[in-house]
Amino acid sequence: MFRSFLFVPGDRPERFDKAALSGADAVCIDLEDAVAPANKQAARREAFSYLAGSATPASVGVRFNSLECVDGFRDVIAFIDSAASPAFILTPKVRSRSVVDQLRRALGERRPALWALIETPEALFSISLIAESLGEGGGVVFGGADLSAALGSDMSWDALYHARATTVAGAALHGLQCLDVPFLDVRNIAAMIEETRRAKAMGFTGRACIHPDQVAPINGIFTPTADEIAAAQAIIDAYEGNAGRVLLHEGRLVEKPVLAAARRTLARARS
Repeated sequence: MFRSFLFVPGDRPERFDKAALSGADAVCIDLEDAVAPANKQAARREAFSYLAGSATPASVGVRFNSLECVDGFRDVIAFIDSAASPAFILTPKVRSRSVVDQLRRALGERRPALWALIETPEALFSISLIAESLGEGGGVVFGGADLSAALGSDMSWDALYHARATTVAGAALHGLQCLDVPFLDVRNIAAMIEETRRAKAMGFTGRACIHPDQVAPINGIFTPTADEIAAAQAIIDAYEGNAGRVLLHEGRLVEKPVLAAARRTLARARS
């Protein structure tokens, strides 16, 4: 389970180890937005070389370019010809499940986890099918920046509320991780914390980030506290001690949905 998901530019190999040691649960070497067109080939070479042999405490993967453009196909070909072994491949601009199916066929016997960026209006209307196609170990990242550009909206919480909720619901339907869009003002940690707490309350399981300073606060928000763990265990104990029947625990009705939430808290604490 990824609480934090740190992007690092693919043409800055000197930052790869720093990102992997930042405390982030996952590091995504970016071949797309963070890399200028002139540097794409060098970024592929550096990324796939690193992914061929580096042991790190973080799960390290790669973001390809969109399969709607030639650089996306160049990424796939370069990957197939390499010895890279990423933990995951993140695909941007996924408009439908056919993009995921196409990538899986192209990868052949290679089986990294597949992740999708939900950042187009089409994706919002296809989120369930996209999530279903990702399979075991997969997940989705909400791409609020590109989506807001496509919608003609701003990136405020209210403007993207429905899109966020739709993305969370589609991922939850298929039991996938769902990460919120990075907070772009890297200096405003307080505002990031406030928004990330909202994202957690909505059902996001983690958050992408673009600077190492964002990692620890995000990890903290998505890590159950000792009080939350104790409360969850008490709910489970009370329910099981009542032969699995509905009961009042400390004045609160405990039934199956509440029990499921308590079990999720303990599972997250163990992960």
